[in-house]
Amino acid sequence: MKALVALILLVQLPIHKAVPAAPPAPLGCDDPESVAAAEAAVNYINGHSHHGYKFALNRIEDIRVVPQGPNNDIIFLELELLETNCHILSPTPLANCTVRSFVEHAVEGDCDVKLQKTDGTLSVLASKCHSHADSSEDILKVCPDCPLLARLNNTEVLGMVSAALNDYNSKTTEAYLRLLEIGRAKIQYHPAHTVVAEFAVGATNCSAEEAKANVGACQLLPKDQSNFGFCTAVMVKHPSQDLQVDCQLYGHQVPAPHIPLLSRVYQPTGQDTSAGLVPSAVGFTNHNLGLSHNNPVASESSSSEILRSMLSAKSVTKRAVAEAAQHDKVPRPVGFVPPPPPPCPGKIRHFDI
Repeated sequence: MKALVALILLVQLPIHKAVPAAPPAPLGCDDPESVAAAEAAVNYINGHSHHGYKFALNRIEDIRVVPQGPNNDIIFLELELLETNCHILSPTPLANCTVRSFVEHAVEGDCDVKLQKTDGTLSVLASKCHSHADSSEDILKVCPDCPLLARLNNTEVLGMVSAALNDYNSKTTEAYLRLLEIGRAKIQYHPAHTVVAEFAVGATNCSAEEAKANVGACQLLPKDQSNFGFCTAVMVKHPSQDLQVDCQLYGHQVPAPHIPLLSRVYQPTGQDTSAGLVPSAVGFTNHNLGLSHNNPVASESSSSEILRSMLSAKSVTKRAVAEAAQHDKVPRPVGFVPPPPPPCPGKIRHFDI
């Protein structure tokens, strides 16, 4: 009898089932973890770029986290970057580089990046970038008199850079400099016909005086002595004539073990590079971040995976933004508190382009 009573009581006891843990809330584009991942991605992109300028983060457009196990996540990022005034060879930390203003004819970079976060440590697995200058129409609407970016192989630009570097080498008592690449150029016709250019240079094993005897023998310094620099030049062609050039050498830099510094500089391969142009830059106004970026880790399949994953994320984000916009058009009663904004895209750090 006692056994039967015990059995009845046991059956009547509440059954407690294990409740599965709720999945973590999705990351917002401005959450600290998202910003940390974006900063790691930008540092990687700049560290592996070969030409042009360093880029700074303007906005995190989307983020998606795919858990792989305990303390192990795969992170997909979609980033909007803006060009700075620091050449890729400059030792200046990115935090001290100035983002070029909109009226300077800004250059935007769009990047899809795949990272892994293991035990709190971030590493970039793959990345795919593309950059382009803002449209001329947008610039001229805001500043009708502002000069626009000229093509890097424009004959006026090439002639001006050659004249500027020859002028500098004829006056310096230091090392003879060779042109590495033209970074940016502009041509203005009013109120004066002016050509402005920025270009990267490298010191050679000749002094400027020795180069006068046999310039063909002057070669860039070997990597254990390399000394790169950056020049800005302004040439007024009309109504008067004037040429001003300023070059600053960075001094020898010890390259990171995985990124030999000289590997960032385009080396001639039989093509005409007397103007310091890589083949991918010919006919364009800026160096394409996608063409200058080299990721030795990720395979082509990895890049394709990024695009497929990010395309899905983009459609979800755009749909959410559209639904929110439609939602705002519906009349609301007094005291109604609107829902919080969608977690992505994030805030604009500099300006919209």
